[in-house]
Amino acid sequence: MGQPDQGKILSPALCRAGRGFLDWTQCDLADRSGVSRSTIRDYEGDRHEVHRSTEAQLRRAFEEGGLAFVTVEDGCVAICPKDRKTASD
Repeated sequence: MGQPDQGKILSPALCRAGRGFLDWTQCDLADRSGVSRSTIRDYEGDRHEVHRSTEAQLRRAFEEGGLAFVTVEDGCVAICPKDRKTASD
């Protein structure tokens, strides 16, 4: 039942981390993504999965807020600011 996890990037923990990084509440993310606060609350609390389209809306909001999703060496996904300055800047 349900959709397979194949291709999923945004985990509940990463969703919470993204909000924390941007200092957003669940209501802020809901307003910016068009996803209901209750859906965000339930997803972040591991109560249920989200549809691919909902994940895309959440990711888009984070990306428009200034975050980038990157894959690290072990295949895990992490977040970082899009306009990260280098040490030489």
